[in-house]
Amino acid sequence: MKKLIPNGRLIGAAVALLLLLIVYFVVLFKLQIVEGAKYSEESANSIVTTETVAASRGNLLDRYGRPLVSSRACHNIVLNTDELFEQEEPNAVILEILAIVEEYGETYTDDLPITMESPFEFTDISAVQQTILNGYLENAAVYYTELAMQTGLAEYSVDENGNQNYDEDGDPIILVDDEVTAVELMAFFRSRYKIDSTYSAEETRKIAGMRYAINSRYIVASSDYIFVEDASLELITKLLETDMPGIEVKTSYVREYNTTGAAHILGYIGLMTDEEYTKYKTQGYSLDAKVGKDGAEYAFEEYLHGVDGEVSVTKTADGSVLKKVYTEEPQPGNNVYLTIDMVLQEQVERILDSGIQRIMEQRAIDNEEAIRDGLLDEVKGEITGAGCVVMEVKTGEPLAIASWPTFDLTTLMENYEAISTDEGNPLFNRALSGTYAPGSTFKPCTAIACLTEPETGVTVNTTVEDEGIFTKYKDAGYAPKCWAYGVQALHGSVNVSGALAVSCNYFFYTIGEMLGIDKLSDYANRFGLGVSTGIELPESTGIMSTQEYKEQLTGASWYIGDTIQASIGQSYNLFTPLQMATYISTIANSGERHTASILKRVSTFDYSETIYNREATVLSRVDSAEENYEAVRYGMYLVSTQKDGSAVETFGNYDINVCSKTGTAQIGEGQTNNGIFVCFAPYEDPEVAIAIMVEHGQSGATIAFMAREILDAYFSIKESSENIESEMTLLQ
Repeated sequence: MKKLIPNGRLIGAAVALLLLLIVYFVVLFKLQIVEGAKYSEESANSIVTTETVAASRGNLLDRYGRPLVSSRACHNIVLNTDELFEQEEPNAVILEILAIVEEYGETYTDDLPITMESPFEFTDISAVQQTILNGYLENAAVYYTELAMQTGLAEYSVDENGNQNYDEDGDPIILVDDEVTAVELMAFFRSRYKIDSTYSAEETRKIAGMRYAINSRYIVASSDYIFVEDASLELITKLLETDMPGIEVKTSYVREYNTTGAAHILGYIGLMTDEEYTKYKTQGYSLDAKVGKDGAEYAFEEYLHGVDGEVSVTKTADGSVLKKVYTEEPQPGNNVYLTIDMVLQEQVERILDSGIQRIMEQRAIDNEEAIRDGLLDEVKGEITGAGCVVMEVKTGEPLAIASWPTFDLTTLMENYEAISTDEGNPLFNRALSGTYAPGSTFKPCTAIACLTEPETGVTVNTTVEDEGIFTKYKDAGYAPKCWAYGVQALHGSVNVSGALAVSCNYFFYTIGEMLGIDKLSDYANRFGLGVSTGIELPESTGIMSTQEYKEQLTGASWYIGDTIQASIGQSYNLFTPLQMATYISTIANSGERHTASILKRVSTFDYSETIYNREATVLSRVDSAEENYEAVRYGMYLVSTQKDGSAVETFGNYDINVCSKTGTAQIGEGQTNNGIFVCFAPYEDPEVAIAIMVEHGQSGATIAFMAREILDAYFSIKESSENIESEMTLLQ
């Protein structure tokens, strides 16, 4: 028997349904009858526009995830041109807005390439500015003015039948000539933008600059005209409080630097050049998109650059926003981890700077004494630059890349003129692009090459008697001397380890002559000297002496004397600090040379996924018996510990065993020599390699103390860095 639903429940449900229907009809009546006219009017007067939503650029981080460069949300002021130009006197409004911006000490975007003061002239114009100006001149039609015709600024526009074209006001249309002068263009602006004679020349230039910027972006289909980028809250508040028409605030992103170091590595972003736009426009970049201009910002643009989104915005006629609908979500850029250790990088830059100051202070004292004693030939010159690279031996990853003098990335743009014209050339990356003769630091390369090639007959036990003067080619007028000749007792009978320990030129003259330049240059290249290191940043490949290079450079033939000089690091040999660090790491690594890439890994913008993880890559090998490498490393160890070793004063009492080699490169008569120093540590199990080159540093021994301080820094921060790395591994 079926159970019947109680009558009370049926009545309750019916009442509830009736109430819902009553509410529905009341709301419908209100919307369609009572307020229908208002909503109809709002709908008719609403404006739907599509706006770009800026995507955040990815972050640059060090190997342990410490932020180096990040994207900070900012407020940009943009202009609602519809509202602005509805004003009775838009030019007066523009000047009022500009006055407020200047009052608050902020800058606004003005890319019109004309001087700000009369007499007007075109300024130096970038490729992008030229592209925008060309587009403006090709597309802009101006209204007839007597001045325009008198100056020859423009010509009449006619149709295909030769009939005069007229604008909506009935005036004949005149097209701007692409050979217009700055004065003519300013006269054109006065006409087109109705800037009357009550405005001064400077005020006219300000008005024209803003209106040109607005119009030109419409013409070239660029993104919004950003009037003030990263505006302060004080400025925004003032503009809104004074109810300036046309002012809108949009959220965007600017780059924020979280370190004062690594300026030469990180790079910066800026507007594209014409060539860059040709490259990037196929990837959806707008004409005024900012891209990496140098350093890691440029090298890893493909990872860092996000994809802007779009939003459909419905506004009322007075600018009030009714609705926003994202039609395309912005895609933030990815995060790039560099191999650099930020803490070590900052320490290396500090050590390089303070070390150079220390040398110069002592040099000033020594120079005063030399001048007083009449020893003018002993007066030393100023240090003009330096480069240093610290590298992880087993992977070839740079841990620090420092160039001196350096600059502050955070103020680069505002101080660019002063920085770019500084006599010290701080923008030049000496660590990657500076090339220097290696001096005696090249001798380990010569040693391995001779020990490896069987036809030389040189083994780890082969000894050579230092006779002071290498007389084999004396009859031909060539007899080079060992540096010890006439300075101290000769080195006597030395094997390869002993020769490295005392840097015996005579030994290396002898074995270098046996080897020949072709094989020597081949070994040097495999050690990474005179070839690319594989780093993603701009670098010099340096020069390894060869017969072909000399003939191309001088037109002269190659002589045996050239080979002998090349074997001790002279002749035409010129290498970068990065190449020297790679080379010395390869010695420590028994002949395995890795790429010097600074890319560690790449993660998604939210750090949730690793999309690229670079593995150590072998670029070349210098295969030789392990006893040969051990003999060379032992010789370098003796440089740091033996009584007459050139680095014993620096490392003789050091807690960690260090293998090193000093170098002195003569750069011309009357000039203070360059100082070169390379090392790796610990001797028993190499972890880290260092290469330092100092222009006019005098000698490798003079600058060795900086390497010791860098090793102190490396080992002191190693434990804390390893803890960070372990934590990162657990999070991945």
